[in-house]
Amino acid sequence: MSFSVTVRDHLMIAHSLKGEVFGPAQNLHGATFVVDATFRASDLNADGIVVDIGRATAELREIVAAYSYRNLDEDPDLLGVNTTTERLCQVIGDRLASRARDGALGSARLSGIVVTLHESHVAWASYEVAL
Repeated sequence: MSFSVTVRDHLMIAHSLKGEVFGPAQNLHGATFVVDATFRASDLNADGIVVDIGRATAELREIVAAYSYRNLDEDPDLLGVNTTTERLCQVIGDRLASRARDGALGSARLSGIVVTLHESHVAWASYEVAL
């Protein structure tokens, strides 16, 4: 048995992708993603919750805001990274996991975090990190 809570935000970026497989997306283009962060726990904490939704929303917002309305090709932290949807899920997921480990989500006893980026209503990617 496990519990989960999901919070949502969005991300608007510019980037280019390296590799023939990406065709015209090798050129600089914009992308808009709906970002879902799902927090999982095998048990609820003493307050009867997985995670404080307000804190989870604020942490996700802060991480996403650092990339919003920017050209990721120019971001020093992402130099040499092919910023595919899958890789962006990992970047956001690992940052959320780090914050959770550092106590930013309070007394949550999380077992994992899943980050999903929706490129459209028909395509999305996810990344899951265990805690």
